Amino acid sequence: MKSDNMKKGVQCAPQRSLLHALGMTDEEIAKPMIGIVSSYNEIVPGHMNIDKITQAVKTGVAMAGGNPVVFPAIAVCDGIAMGHQGMKYSLVTRDLIADSTEAMALAHAFDALVMIPNCDKNVPGLLMAAARLNIPTIFVSGGPMLAGRVQGHKTSLSSMFEAVGSYNSGKITAEELHEYENKACPSCGSCSGMYTANSMNCLTEVLGMALRGNGTIPAVYSDRIQLAKHAGMKIMELLEKDIKPRDIMTEDAFRNALTMDMALGCSTNSMLHLPAIAHECGIELNLDIANEISSHTPNLCHLAPAGRTYMEDLNEAGGIYAVMNEINKLGLLKTDLITVTGKTIAENIAGVVNKNPDIIRPVENPYSTTGGIAVLRGNLAPDGCVVKRSAVAPEMLKHSGPAKVFDSEEEAMAAINGGKIVEGDVIVIRYEGPKGGPGMREMLNPTSAIMGRGLGSTVALITDGRFSGATRGASIGHVSPEAAAGGPIGLVKDGDIIEIDINANTINVKVSDEEFAARRVGWTPNEPKIKTGYLARYASLVTSADKGAILKVK
Repeated sequence: MKSDNMKKGVQCAPQRSLLHALGMTDEEIAKPMIGIVSSYNEIVPGHMNIDKITQAVKTGVAMAGGNPVVFPAIAVCDGIAMGHQGMKYSLVTRDLIADSTEAMALAHAFDALVMIPNCDKNVPGLLMAAARLNIPTIFVSGGPMLAGRVQGHKTSLSSMFEAVGSYNSGKITAEELHEYENKACPSCGSCSGMYTANSMNCLTEVLGMALRGNGTIPAVYSDRIQLAKHAGMKIMELLEKDIKPRDIMTEDAFRNALTMDMALGCSTNSMLHLPAIAHECGIELNLDIANEISSHTPNLCHLAPAGRTYMEDLNEAGGIYAVMNEINKLGLLKTDLITVTGKTIAENIAGVVNKNPDIIRPVENPYSTTGGIAVLRGNLAPDGCVVKRSAVAPEMLKHSGPAKVFDSEEEAMAAINGGKIVEGDVIVIRYEGPKGGPGMREMLNPTSAIMGRGLGSTVALITDGRFSGATRGASIGHVSPEAAAGGPIGLVKDGDIIEIDINANTINVKVSDEEFAARRVGWTPNEPKIKTGYLARYASLVTSADKGAILKVK
């Protein structure tokens, strides 16, 4: 056992004395040391229940003969951080989480790990750590929030943000806004639609790193506690069989994840996180693979924000395995891959039934014959940009309009709320990328304001920043190279005509190469907005979004 390096033999007597100081008995010290990475905190609704998940995992580990030992991982609530400087600290925590978990796991010689994440950057950060450490590891998340209910309709956080826009434009009253505020988010858990947290928890299941139900069992269900106990027991089997993360997260597994990403209509942030996780596995994911996979993968689910169904509905319909089984009727998944169940994908999904064809559409009747995400390229984004096609109104799949350019989210919000955005406009928000932000803020406030003002079917938004999974509409993010890295988005001027064709995967500004070259003469990008502390170090090391915003290593 790996932990023998710090607990066996005369030379380890000092280390054993410190383990005894923790209250451990000789019997516990003799068992495999299982690290439980708990993301519990009291500021993130998706993490407030993780203390109970952690205790259940500890019970499962102990039942199966292991010695469970808890240590923490941080997490930021993107919803609370939204719209102010706090959002600059969301994406950057992904690397802090991976690095700190690596440090704790190796410093204390754990034999295996159970990761307990839930929210947006916490899941990919821990998946990156699992790939980097490559010791037996299993995931069990805190689970999704239940949908809210306002005036007889299910709601979610995206409804809440759009309600603010509706109030600002006089479409609802202060009393109606207050009702949304009190009812949109009714329980603990990751926000209830197919936003980034739930996207990544579902894709963790697809990758084979979590047991069935990890992505969909609601946080408040007792099934979630049972799942955690089973994960605790299962890690002992993975340790015995020496099944490691890189045995599971192969190139074929990532292709499966991209395929299911398209079928489920996941958040565009998955296009940041999957390449970053794959990179830690020694696999390079080219974003063009996404379009190739999307071209033959039907979109079967329209969960919020694309539709009015929620994670609890997907769970009742059969969950991720049911969607996988449906998609695999077309032979689109590689099913002979090993997973944390100790079985192959084919064995896992065999016989799983789609219980509600209104929630999980059959492959014969998809929402669209192509996937939920598209990667666009053109002279505005030579290295690509990303849009959640499944959440775009049909009339906006092809759009041409004049640019209105802003160098920050705050400038754009002032213009939207000031009534300066009109039908047909293309809002361009730049210097909000990984380097320029720094930190690549989500733009849920401006996209929600656009929707709340009734402009969602006539106005597009383009940014080198990114979007919350709760965003819907013609919202195109991850423009690469970003403005701060010298990308063409930094050269766009007010009034330039921008042409978007999502089905053709193109995005271009109607400016000649010669004009772009003339604009570039003497032009230098704006410097990152923050020049001290962690964000300054991050800005100096981070790559553009097309590379997954990974940190460069010399």
